[in-house]
Amino acid sequence: MATITESSAALPQLTNEDIARYSRHLILPEVGMEGQQKLKAAKVLCVGTGGLGAPLALYLAAAGIGTLGLVDFDVVDESNLQRQVIHSTPDVGRPKIDSAAEKLQALNPRLNIVKHETMLTSKNALEIISQYDIVADGTDNFPTRYLVNDACVLTGKPNSYASIFRFEGQASVFATEDGPCYRCLYPEPPPPGLVPSCAEGGVLGILPGLLGVIQATEVIKLILGKGEPLVGRLLLVDSLNMKFRELKLRKNPECPVCGTNPTVTELIDYQQFCGIQPPAPPAAVQNGIPQMTVQDLKRKMDAGEEFFLLDVREPHEFQIANLQGYLIPVGELPGRVNELEEVRQAGQEIVVHCKSGGRSQKAAEFLQQQGFKNVANVAGGILAWAGEIDPSVPKY
Repeated sequence: MATITESSAALPQLTNEDIARYSRHLILPEVGMEGQQKLKAAKVLCVGTGGLGAPLALYLAAAGIGTLGLVDFDVVDESNLQRQVIHSTPDVGRPKIDSAAEKLQALNPRLNIVKHETMLTSKNALEIISQYDIVADGTDNFPTRYLVNDACVLTGKPNSYASIFRFEGQASVFATEDGPCYRCLYPEPPPPGLVPSCAEGGVLGILPGLLGVIQATEVIKLILGKGEPLVGRLLLVDSLNMKFRELKLRKNPECPVCGTNPTVTELIDYQQFCGIQPPAPPAAVQNGIPQMTVQDLKRKMDAGEEFFLLDVREPHEFQIANLQGYLIPVGELPGRVNELEEVRQAGQEIVVHCKSGGRSQKAAEFLQQQGFKNVANVAGGILAWAGEIDPSVPKY
């Protein structure tokens, strides 16, 4: 079983205040004095202080982890507060790492907090991760997940992993000596854009709390050397139906990072590995579709120009905010394209929009393939409209 070991002679002593604070731990035979000393000696790195990182860090701090490292470079946004419970309304606009450190220190003044206010990259990951015993990955994107995984394998640090989307999540422990790593489960990243982010697909606010607590539990078990950690097991959580399933995972001997003959022996360019290109300057035309700014759309509206505004978001998004367009969700467009036949016959321009411009671009390309000659995409979508034209339109 994977564990973090340290000789009892080297363990820090518990003060009377420690004994009073952690008394409910101390009366557990599986923890006891020595286990609490191990927790006090442990150094854990939390990558991210968002949805997963918030409950993860709070419970590790409460449990008596001696040193907690935090990696984050983002600021608190109002949309975070639905799930990132370590932050509060007055923190909006503050660096997340400062907000999180403040709450953690208030919860446990004995906690040693190390702040790494930076993006984790191939240049700094090994240096940062090597300072800790265990890493808890609370990131929300594939490049950083692969980066954390590879850095953990190369430094020999266990990785308590979780991810979430909508109502579902998964958790495991990767990069132990005998267990599989993240690449054993996912050898290749999905094509860019195939898996929507939480900002695009949504997430139940309670879900990261559930998965983050599972991550914290795994970290504590690794430190104590007790129980059966999620090594070689992938826990699948369906919160909508409250079902838990488990898949067995095996270490892949051909894995390029943790396999018998690894080919990845140093950190690589993970943006490139995941097929993510650096953002290009806005183009007037993309894949044959003219790109219309929200300012252009506003001018057309104010001038009373004739055009057909097509909204390809989902009905529940339309209820949140809309520009009075005609609603056909992008997934329904192939079966409902006949509803636009009169617009085609009239030669009227179709201006397509969604939340941020991605779905509407795909819809515009589809319409063009169906023979519609006059189609444009609203770059930035309704979010750009709310940010640059009409702040009374709610952002979501």
